[in-house]
Amino acid sequence: MDFDYAIRKDEPLVPTDNSTSGAIALYEQWKRSNRLSMMYIKTRISASIRGSIPDCANVRDLLKAIDDQFESSDKALASTLMTKLLSMKLTSVKGVREHIMRIRDLAAQLKALQQIDCSDAYLVHFILHSLPYQYNAFKISYNTHKYKWSINELLTMCVAEEERLLLEKSENAHMAT
Repeated sequence: MDFDYAIRKDEPLVPTDNSTSGAIALYEQWKRSNRLSMMYIKTRISASIRGSIPDCANVRDLLKAIDDQFESSDKALASTLMTKLLSMKLTSVKGVREHIMRIRDLAAQLKALQQIDCSDAYLVHFILHSLPYQYNAFKISYNTHKYKWSINELLTMCVAEEERLLLEKSENAHMAT
């Protein structure tokens, strides 16, 4: 049905009295696609956003206007992601895998926004820094080795250390009389 025809193709010349039937049909196809695409987009965006977007003659201009409207919000999102990333600390021995995965996800989102590109070496050190004091021996072990771990190796080692710490942790029971 070529709903996206007006997005993919430039607007053809407006037909005149001397235009061929093929040129007229091509223009009508583009005009229909443009109208349907604009109606679809306008019905799918919220009214609050729709009111802030200027009226546009074609769907490409409408998409550009929508894109321009949200350009500054990428900066705000990057700031929010950075705040989350910098405030992440693991508070207990358990959940190290999920903790590392959340940090990797935030770093990937920042990279996708083309705001900040965190190297693997930086993330490894950042993750180690975000671990609780129970992992201090593990951190010292990493720092004394010449070999640098990748994030996947760090994840594997941290999960193994978590299991070791959980096994080492003795259970206490207090009795009061």
